[in-house]
Amino acid sequence: MNWLDDIKNINPKNPGSWPWPAKLISCVIICLAILIGGYVFDWQGQLETLSNVKLEEDKLKETFLAKKQQAINLDIIKKQLTETQQSFGALLKQLPNKSEMDALLTDINQAGLGRGLQFDLFRPSPEVVTGVFAEQPIAIRVTGNYDDLGKFASDISQLPRIVTLNEITINPTGTQLSMDTMAKTYRYLDEEELASQKKSSKPTGATAGAKK
Repeated sequence: MNWLDDIKNINPKNPGSWPWPAKLISCVIICLAILIGGYVFDWQGQLETLSNVKLEEDKLKETFLAKKQQAINLDIIKKQLTETQQSFGALLKQLPNKSEMDALLTDINQAGLGRGLQFDLFRPSPEVVTGVFAEQPIAIRVTGNYDDLGKFASDISQLPRIVTLNEITINPTGTQLSMDTMAKTYRYLDEEELASQKKSSKPTGATAGAKK
């Protein structure tokens, strides 16, 4: 334990004369002090900056991956949009315009006559405008046998224009059957009708003034 006694008796003003254990311990203490001081006064801020930079890098990577995924899906989305527009256009073609309504009513009438049915009632009602579409109800009563009535309904469903049969009731009439139904067809409003509808939906000056 002589080296402990040597450490107790060292002269702090003459480090060159210190024994080697004292020199070793002092070097370790100095190194630790330098490391702690460097961390507190310099490295700590740099480490925090490095941590923030890494977080920002992770966010940028996530943003990049999201943008990349969107770019990959863009062609698919464009294709789906084109298909949707084509489908919508095909559906619009099944809706008659204003000038074609008379021809469509004739087609419905001819579909019944072509099956040998007797029309007891064929009464179009006033159109009902809903949004950008106009609905045309038609009260129909036809008389014929069961097969012809079924074929008439099938012919209506296969018309190039959209026509639906609603509220169907079938009753016996002698040796025949009588079918009452409300046929409905639809048409797309033209630009003039849409403009007129928008204009009529706006409040008048007096109404607007009253609301103020």
